[in-house]
This record gives sequence, structure tokens and C-alpha cells, in this order.
Amino acid sequence: MPQTTPLDRRQNPYIRLFRTPGARAFTLGNLVARLPMGMFGVSAVIMIAGARGSYALAGAVTATGLAATALVAPWTARLVDRHGQARIAVPATTVAVCGSLALVLCVHFGAPDWTLFAAYAATATTPNTGGMSRARWAHLHRGSSPEAAAALHTANSFEQAADELCFMLGPVAAAFLCSALFPEAGTLVGAVLLMTGILLFAAQRTTEPPAAPRTPAAKSPLRTRGFAPLLAVFLATGAVFGSLEVVTIAYADGLGHRSAAGGVLALQAAGSCVAGLLYGAVRPARSVPRRLVGCVGAMTVLMCLPLLAARAGGSLLAPAAALLCAGAATAPTMVTGMTLIQRLTPEGRLNEGMTLAVTAILGGIAAGSAIGGQVIDQAGAEMGYLIPVCAAAVALVVSAAGSGRYAAPPRR
Repeated sequence: MPQTTPLDRRQNPYIRLFRTPGARAFTLGNLVARLPMGMFGVSAVIMIAGARGSYALAGAVTATGLAATALVAPWTARLVDRHGQARIAVPATTVAVCGSLALVLCVHFGAPDWTLFAAYAATATTPNTGGMSRARWAHLHRGSSPEAAAALHTANSFEQAADELCFMLGPVAAAFLCSALFPEAGTLVGAVLLMTGILLFAAQRTTEPPAAPRTPAAKSPLRTRGFAPLLAVFLATGAVFGSLEVVTIAYADGLGHRSAAGGVLALQAAGSCVAGLLYGAVRPARSVPRRLVGCVGAMTVLMCLPLLAARAGGSLLAPAAALLCAGAATAPTMVTGMTLIQRLTPEGRLNEGMTLAVTAILGGIAAGSAIGGQVIDQAGAEMGYLIPVCAAAVALVVSAAGSGRYAAPPRR
């Protein structure tokens, strides 16, 4: 391996990262496949509500898909680890795309309501595209050297920023397609992008982690010391996201600016995206568990800003600015948490470990949305901003209590 020169050390870490052979090719395919993740939910709601005249039905269908994903995704990830990304991701995506197309047909031709639930549930086989990309980075920069750890930190930061960008642009693209073209356009374009991206991603075989056939000694990530409390941190962090979304929509609606809620939430994602990129450009502290506690602590403090801004009342500008600032701590928290997931997950189970983390986040989002809705009904949208503060505080307590258990040696 060539010696690193002082000039190389001063070079932007993202430039160094994407000089890794094959990195740009698999990243491009993954980004194409990841953008629809922010499109499908909004597209389904617009399409179903427009055709059936019921937001309750649209919400129930998308909630069913979320629940199905939480159940199916870890099994799909386990198959990816066992048989390889290309071998599993392509057929799993094909099933999911067929589910999306079936949903379009059922809505368009007025099929019974139960068919909408069945069709959308079939999309749960969609593989965790972000997890597969992170698994490739972990494979390319495996080892315990400082250089490998720094490269993986930058890669995880980039992936988190990409997640935020896709979930910021996806809903906007979906709403535009469904309104400018026809109600089914968002789902159809999303399905095409998903299939195209997965095919491009799977074609990059040189960077694909080797398959890890199951052996009697293989241990589930859930049985690894420190993994369960780390999932609890992700669950509480998901509750921050879910409650923040529903409370912000309700707050904007109360001020007569419901149409602006999406833009306000996009500011939170934008703040997180920028913070993630900046976080990846600096060399982090060596103690990852301690770093997680610091990031969650910062998130807890910053989540107080939207509450204070809403209590001041009268305008949407103050909560919008507060959400932009609050988003600055979410990406570092997610990046550091994913780094610990990569360290704690047993060899050959990385996709499964990261998918379990995503499942915990989805569960937290659902719980946060439900609790936030209850508080809004009982105490108003202003007090609803107390829920993300409480959820972040729970994450802080759990991360601090479990920091000793996270201190496992890096995966080999």
C-alpha cells in the first residue's frame, strides 16, 4: 500500500473516500434506488385519498406497509448477508415493484379496499438500500487502524446526509409528479427508479461484501452484548422524528399554514444533512460510546428550541428556524449510532444488524406519531413539542446507561 503523504492528509476526506475503487459506481446506483424511499408514502396517500376520498384509508394502508416492513426487512437483510447482495436484492426488489404496480392497478380500477392493503404490504420486501451501501463501505474499510476508522466515519456521515437528502427531496418530487401529471405518477416513477437503481447497484460486484453462509456458531446481532440497549436508543430517536413531524404539521395547521408544513420539516432535514457532511469532515473522538452520549445530549438540548419557539407563538418563522438548528444534532447521533452497530454486529450479519436499527427507528417513528397526536388533542400543538424533548431525554439516559456495554472491540 502506498505511503500517505502530508498533502493526502490535508485533502478533503470526501475526495479521499470516493477515490476508493468502485465507490462512485455503487454510490450512484444506491442513490437512484434510495430516492423513492421518500416518494412512496406520499405518493400512496395522494393517490388513494384522491381516488377513494378518504385520508383515513390512505393512512391505514401506508401504516400497514410500515408494519409489514418492520416484520419483513430483518429477514430480507438476513438473506442478503447469507447469499449476497446481488442475489437477493434484485428479486426482492422485483417483488416490491410488483406490489407498487399492483397498488396502482387496484386504485385505478376501483378494486376492493382490502386489495390495497395486500398490494402495499408486498412492498415490504424492498431491501434496505442504505444498509447495503454502508455494508460495502464497512467491507472496503474494514480493520481497526485509525485510517480505516476515519474513512468509515466519513462514509457513514455521507450515507446519513444522503438519507436526509432523499427524504427531503422525495416527498417534494412525489407531490409534484402526482399533481402535475396524474395521481399514479409518483408511485410509477418511484418504482422505475427503485428497480433501475438496484440493478445498477447490484451490477457492481467488485465492491460487494462476500456472502456469509450460516454456521452453527453464527450469533444473532440481538444476542450481542450492548446491541439491545443500542436499539433502544434508535427507538427513542425514531420517536423524536415521528413526534416532530406530526406536531409540526398540527402547529402549522393551527396557524393556517398547513401547506407550509412540508417546507418547515424540510428545513429540519436540511440542517441534519449539512451537519452530517460537516461531521464527516472532522476526525472524531476515539471513544465512540462517549461520542454517542455527547451527540444525544446535544440533540436533547437542541430539541428544546422548537418548544420554546412554539411557546412564543404567533409565527411559523421561529419554529422553522428552531427546527433548522435542531436538525444539526440528529445526523451526528445517527452516524455515531450506526458506527456502533457496525462494531457490535457479528461478522457476516452486518446487513441484518443495520436493518434491525432501521426497524427500531421505524417503530419509534410510529410510536412518536401516535403519542404526539394524543398530546396535541389533549394539550394543543405547542405542548406537543414537549414529546421530542422527552424522547431525546430517554435516548440520552439509555445511551449513558449503556455506554459501558457498547465498548466492544471493532469487528474484524
